[in-house]
Amino acid sequence: MLADDVLGSKRERNERPLPDSYIKAYQAISTDPNNELIVACRGDEVIGVQQITFTPYITHQGGWRATIEGVRTSSSERGKGLGTELIRFGIQRAKERGCHVVQLTTDKKREDALRFYESLGFKASHEGLKMHL
Repeated sequence: MLADDVLGSKRERNERPLPDSYIKAYQAISTDPNNELIVACRGDEVIGVQQITFTPYITHQGGWRATIEGVRTSSSERGKGLGTELIRFGIQRAKERGCHVVQLTTDKKREDALRFYESLGFKASHEGLKMHL
């Protein structure tokens, strides 16, 4: 799913065996109590994923934030509400963990994703910057 779109197909590697970098990332995520990898399944088929990272911040009186990343649904499931369920689940987890903010980023080229997140109440309140290393 990570490679199943125009942007992901350029940066992800969908091959067997799976590159070791993905295995190492999964191991780090699965052992970190401030990271959750959410996997939605229908039977034995994975149909959606997202990662939630919980981070304490020195700002906002030392409050915690939840960052939602890597949200993907299988192409056969798009438009059926699974993405909404995933994001609402992420918001609920943030509340359960006492976070005061849920944040996410999406590539500016993902116009549909931007509209989707805005429809769920997210606001483009900050300008984000990245540096690829």
